[in-house]
Amino acid sequence: MFAAERRQLILEMVRANGAVSLRELARVVQTSEVTVRRDVRALEAEGLLDRRHGGAVLPGGFTRESGFPQKSHLATAEKTAIADLAAGLVGEGEAIVVGAGTTTQELARRLARVPGLTVVTNSLLVAQALAHANRVEVVMTGGTLRGSNYALVGSGAEQSLQGLRVSRAFLSGSGLTAERGLSTSNMLSASVDRALVQAAAEVVVLADHTKLGSDTMFQTVPTDLITRLVTDEPPVHDERAAAELQALADQGVEITIAGPDASGLGDGVPPGRQARRDVPLPGQRRTQTGGSGGLGPQLRSAAALADQGSGDRARVADLRRR
Repeated sequence: MFAAERRQLILEMVRANGAVSLRELARVVQTSEVTVRRDVRALEAEGLLDRRHGGAVLPGGFTRESGFPQKSHLATAEKTAIADLAAGLVGEGEAIVVGAGTTTQELARRLARVPGLTVVTNSLLVAQALAHANRVEVVMTGGTLRGSNYALVGSGAEQSLQGLRVSRAFLSGSGLTAERGLSTSNMLSASVDRALVQAAAEVVVLADHTKLGSDTMFQTVPTDLITRLVTDEPPVHDERAAAELQALADQGVEITIAGPDASGLGDGVPPGRQARRDVPLPGQRRTQTGGSGGLGPQLRSAAALADQGSGDRARVADLRRR
């Protein structure tokens, strides 16, 4: 395939989906990620698309938001791996909140097997995934339906969350940086996500590598309120995404990375399961008021993390600070 043909196909994919990862582009055009990155850089110079860490998006990324049909076809393998690991953090009898998004929808499908679970959500897709789970109670917020992502938003949704207290909130978003934390392109969605955060003792962000380093218009969760990030392994050439992960760890975020199929990755990981790697807190975590005097969540040992949730499904290894 000539360069002009390749770049035209890349442009058509981005226009059709709103955002596409370099991995997916390389797979479709049947070339290396290095070549695709060069093509994306050339298309950006012509003003036809914007580069993001690990992918490409349509111009105007701060305000543009892809609809559900486009998002549901992006980074599907990565979202599946992330959801598998995130589900291992949820125990029997817990009460949690789950925000809207395609990754949280994947998580909900796995939560249907957790007995005694109570899930509070503003997402119709999350509720649908749990609708036939006999041992899971689903509580929907009020609000106005936002059709682009099948979520309930507005004052009704926010008011219904007042006075609520649960163990964890599981949220996704449009972008994640160490500087601003989690962000999204829609003001109403951001307001509801902030209300979900206020209801939870811990905040777990689910974000694939294409969102690392991306910054969108409305902040939902500042970095110092994020307890844990569950993400996938960035491509080897994506140094900026790796640097963003390190910056998040430096600010006290516990990072769990989903690897590819874990067969052959070491003892204790059955074939066909997802590998898990945890980046521990390198130092003191800031308090919610922004100060540095208080200690944050206590760093747990690798053995304790291995016993939590996923049991023998995960292999835990420390990624040391550089």
